[in-house]
Amino acid sequence: MSRKRDNLGQFETSIGYVFADRSLLELALTHVSAASGVRARLDSYQRLEFLGDHVLGLAVSAMLYRAFPDAEEGELSQRLADLVRKEACAEVALAWQVGPHIRLGPGEIQTGGRRKAAILANICESVIGAVFIDGGYGPAEQFIEQHWSGRMLKPVNPVRDAKSALQEWAQARGLPPPVYRVTDRVGPDHSPRFTIQVELPGLPTVESGGRSKRLAEQSAAEEFLIRQGVIRAPSDA
Repeated sequence: MSRKRDNLGQFETSIGYVFADRSLLELALTHVSAASGVRARLDSYQRLEFLGDHVLGLAVSAMLYRAFPDAEEGELSQRLADLVRKEACAEVALAWQVGPHIRLGPGEIQTGGRRKAAILANICESVIGAVFIDGGYGPAEQFIEQHWSGRMLKPVNPVRDAKSALQEWAQARGLPPPVYRVTDRVGPDHSPRFTIQVELPGLPTVESGGRSKRLAEQSAAEEFLIRQGVIRAPSDA
């Protein structure tokens, strides 16, 4: 057996899944920088990452539905967004010790690609996609439960960045990123006040204000999350 296959076997042991088609695992670990030619993106993990992202969302949603029978939709949505966010996926990939197994181009290797959170998160999702193709939904769901069940039972993280939280919430529901629009600006140049409207398809818009565009966007995102029941209003906390 070659050293490459030995290494892949070690990684399979680490993640608790043995592939029937080892080539799927190899593809899941291949960054676009390590591929070449006109098919570079097709010969990288990107398609598997797309698939794994959606399989993860479905499996974690089902886990939450079963684990929290008294939770309302808003709480389930907040928990889902917290569990499938890119940072969480990167943490799972780190626990797998996937770094040495990632196939990277020379440039990514030199810039520390094996430790980049974005790449680690993508690899996590691509491995899930590979498990789904290799074994079907049942094994993929079991695989996700194995690596997410402990995280699922932790308390929901408080919202520190409302815009990021709203974007993660929207992503978990298959929606595009929120759109923020300035609807009003009043006051002198040295002390303006902005009113921002946040929009998501199929949902009523929300407006809020602040003394800068950034603060107004954060306020609008927070009001949107409160209205949807994802977080509580400060007076209700």
